[in-house]
Amino acid sequence: MNFYAPFCIPFIVGAAAMFAVLLWKWAKWFFGLPREERLRLLRGLPTRRALGGVWEVVRESLLHFRIFRVNPLLGYMHMSLAFGWFLLIAVGWIETVAYLGLRWVPLQGHVFFKYFATGLEHKPVFDFMMDLLLLFVLSGVALAWGKRLCSRAMGLRRTTKHVAGDRIALSALWFIFPARLAAESLTCALYGGGGFLTGSLGAWLAAHLDAGMLLRAEGTAWWFYSSVLGIFFVALPFSRYMHIFTEIPLIILRRCGLRATEKEQTADRFQTDACSRCGICIDPCQLQSVLGIDDVQSVYFLRDRRYGRLRLQTADNCLMCGRCAERCPVGIDLNTLRLNSRDTMRNIPDEKRYGYLDGVDRSSGEGKVGYFAGCMTLLTPRVLLAMERIFRAAGEEVWWADREGGVCCGRPLKLSGETDSARRMMQCNTELFRRHGITTLVTSCPICLRVFREDYDLRGIEVLHHSEYLLRLLRAGRLRVERSGERFTYHDPCELGRGSGIYDEPRALIEAVGELIEPAETREHALCCGSSVANTAIADGQQLQIARSVAGQLEATGAGTIVTACPLCKKAIARGARCEVQDLAEVVAGRLR
Repeated sequence: MNFYAPFCIPFIVGAAAMFAVLLWKWAKWFFGLPREERLRLLRGLPTRRALGGVWEVVRESLLHFRIFRVNPLLGYMHMSLAFGWFLLIAVGWIETVAYLGLRWVPLQGHVFFKYFATGLEHKPVFDFMMDLLLLFVLSGVALAWGKRLCSRAMGLRRTTKHVAGDRIALSALWFIFPARLAAESLTCALYGGGGFLTGSLGAWLAAHLDAGMLLRAEGTAWWFYSSVLGIFFVALPFSRYMHIFTEIPLIILRRCGLRATEKEQTADRFQTDACSRCGICIDPCQLQSVLGIDDVQSVYFLRDRRYGRLRLQTADNCLMCGRCAERCPVGIDLNTLRLNSRDTMRNIPDEKRYGYLDGVDRSSGEGKVGYFAGCMTLLTPRVLLAMERIFRAAGEEVWWADREGGVCCGRPLKLSGETDSARRMMQCNTELFRRHGITTLVTSCPICLRVFREDYDLRGIEVLHHSEYLLRLLRAGRLRVERSGERFTYHDPCELGRGSGIYDEPRALIEAVGELIEPAETREHALCCGSSVANTAIADGQQLQIARSVAGQLEATGAGTIVTACPLCKKAIARGARCEVQDLAEVVAGRLR
């Protein structure tokens, strides 16, 4: 059987171009990895952990479970296009084997099999299955058209603004499956066969068009189908649809332990190109929903970085609160990529600006428990006084690391992109902690907590947020509190909740002294206070706008007191709130027996 016709040329050329570019990109990224990273990947591939990534590929790249959690209709749209097309290819190959046996068939023979198989006896089961799968994919195409017309019906307030390459690929994709339906139905009209979809449409066409018109229409339809496939394949590596062939290796890379770091590296391209620009990250962004800033969200940051047109203004204008990362269906490490972009774009030499740090020690007191207040707690003295009262009530001997002043934890500097300078601060503090022999380090600041746990080498020292430490004292009977009917609502700080996974301890403490009422958006979906140290681009008035919107949601619970567990969040929310705002330590200290 001859598996060639002139109309196959656009498809063949497009497929060859796509695979050539893909192989070039993958090879460039892989060999751009440091040697130790390449070896780690190669050693990790045959392990059970990497093989477990196959199910993650099926679950997220084909079935799109994470998108289903955002909106079932949106999830179905993505699944029908991805999984449906995959099944069309897989079942199509099985159909070819069923008709022709185990023989070599060129790629176009599988793709355009209905055209080449007109002289063979039809197998109704495959006609039915292929028509059912085609209808499945077409339903996704219809929803994609609808999403562009009315995104809110799909659970999105806004869709992504696309670049020219995306529009070309998207337009071609929208026409691939309607073109396939038309081409196969016209072939059925001329030669019979087909299932409930192509066969029925073919019979209707045969009843309304003469043989000459059908023949001309069939040729045009197959040419159009091949052409839109070819256009899509050529555009794919340079468009949002590169994610189809990048998300899968990204999953395996993560499974093998390769992740983004505070310095840009070649492996980051697997993340930037894995973004499908679905737009799910746009709605959670408070810069967009509160301030109307709509060109700095993660989808646009990744797009601009991928195409080499990223501006520092875009990289800087982000709260880095993690709300978008929580929703990202691909699991891209958005904050780390933004951080290492800031580092690369600023490229500020250290120039011994922090030489004064050597030998700084203004600590006081003695004890195996150390308390690091941090800059924001020192600027929120009621929190510091509350912790002093709690330590005294628990009979705890405390070494105060910075009550009289000291060195910043380094995270604000790191978030600005000055990672090398931040390391100087981290080294200074690490030496200070080691010198005083503490075994437990407590901090009231989630910003400090996160950098201590993620960036410091503090082996042998337990690092606790004050919410964890206070709950431990309470459960050990070292603190006793009075419970009343007072009603509280709790705001999850970004760095404490999404950043460090601490959600339950603050709630347990609040419920020990009164009634807790949850706001509309809570835990991993909690709002950012707006005064993030990661964003120096927005003005003070804009920070206040965000704070008021957050305070409004918290006050809507009817609680008498807003509680948070971050000194920065306390100061920010208090600016926009009408009711009292307290830190968790103040709540506990004020209700000690």
